[in-house]
Amino acid sequence: MVALDGPSGTGKTTVARKLAQRLGAGYLDTGAMYRMVTLAVLRAGVDPADSAAVAALADKTDFGIGTSPDRLEIRLAGEDVATDIRGPEVTKAVSPVSAVPHVRELLVARQRQIIDEVLDGIGGIVVEGRDIGTVVAPDSPLKVYLTASADVRASRRSTQDTAAGRKLSVADALASVERRDHLDSTRTASPLRAADDAVHVDTSELSIDQVIVALSELASHRGLLAGCNAEVAR
Repeated sequence: MVALDGPSGTGKTTVARKLAQRLGAGYLDTGAMYRMVTLAVLRAGVDPADSAAVAALADKTDFGIGTSPDRLEIRLAGEDVATDIRGPEVTKAVSPVSAVPHVRELLVARQRQIIDEVLDGIGGIVVEGRDIGTVVAPDSPLKVYLTASADVRASRRSTQDTAAGRKLSVADALASVERRDHLDSTRTASPLRAADDAVHVDTSELSIDQVIVALSELASHRGLLAGCNAEVAR
């Protein structure tokens, strides 16, 4: 298993998916799980700052997430919401929702269950998030913490949103990145931080391919390639 943590804009999602493909492993985007709950909160008209109401809604939220790096499967009550969870409203509200202790307890338990199922099934999985190496899977044989400068992450965020048809200036993206960093790193429940034994990789000056090569070599040195099957869970 590879635990991949780091703040937004470091390339976690792209890197995690491509690394899983390269290793023949499963893939889990835990951030998407928090975004699905956040989308459910917004659609229900619940205030993201109302912890009790958010927790109650999370208990009855019906969502599913796939573990194939080749095909994203993100469903809320049976509806494909892969695009909806990346919208600006969800991005703005996901930090307060994910800071609710009960939401984290609920999703961490689900994440551990998924990880165990994939490991039992195909032998390997790449899991990305903000607390994988510290909380979800502290015994992971390879923990990686991706970093990048705030300016680089803001530029990436602006480019991604523009490509998706959502205009976001670099200045606004920087403010959003810094706000998210502060909320994630100062929350009481599972704050964003690197595990003590995590390998730090700064992606500021690296291409995606360069990061993938570096992480593949790390995985090989840890003996993680032999445990993965060619067929990924669907």
